[in-house]
Amino acid sequence: MLEKMDCFFENRLAGYDEHMLTAIEGAAEFYPFTAAQLPMETAVEILDLGCGTGLELESYFALNPSAHITGIDLSNGMLTALKNKFSEKSLNLICGSYFDIPLGENRFDAAVSVESLHHFTADKKQFLYEKVFKSLKADGYFILTDYFAESETLEREYFENLRKLKIEQGILDHEFYHYDTPLTIGHEINVLKAAGFSQCKILKNWGATYTIKSYK
Repeated sequence: MLEKMDCFFENRLAGYDEHMLTAIEGAAEFYPFTAAQLPMETAVEILDLGCGTGLELESYFALNPSAHITGIDLSNGMLTALKNKFSEKSLNLICGSYFDIPLGENRFDAAVSVESLHHFTADKKQFLYEKVFKSLKADGYFILTDYFAESETLEREYFENLRKLKIEQGILDHEFYHYDTPLTIGHEINVLKAAGFSQCKILKNWGATYTIKSYK
């Protein structure tokens, strides 16, 4: 049965960190790798989309303990766990959907998202990425680490399977339900460029998980 996105993560809080680090190919490497791509200047402002329990922040605070983090996540339990981990750090944690929350303009030195955005359509992503683009300072950039469909055929199958499941389960609303619908890496880069990012570079991959750096 499909679960609403916030409920899915609330129900899996216990053991979440261990699961993410052991069940996903390359996770023990891509969390610290992602953190190392973020700015190292003192007191930088970082936007973390779908921050969860802050697995990428564990590595980042070790490299840059003075960073200011604005973290957005649907799960209040995840945010509480993050706050408890980093009680001495500068955190502005917001419980809600990053599609709905205003991000402002020219606020952040960089944005980051890890294993959060593979649940949404290209249109939803472009809307969000346009917001992220505007929220970045002139020399800002976006680090995205996520997993992607290995072919256009698989991409279509993911979305078609979700459509069928919602019909079978009588789901008529437009809320987000947890089901993976990753785009291909090529389609993801097209969406980032359509949102305004001028350069999108693949930095590294671990199987189907890639890190992309997109410049404002």
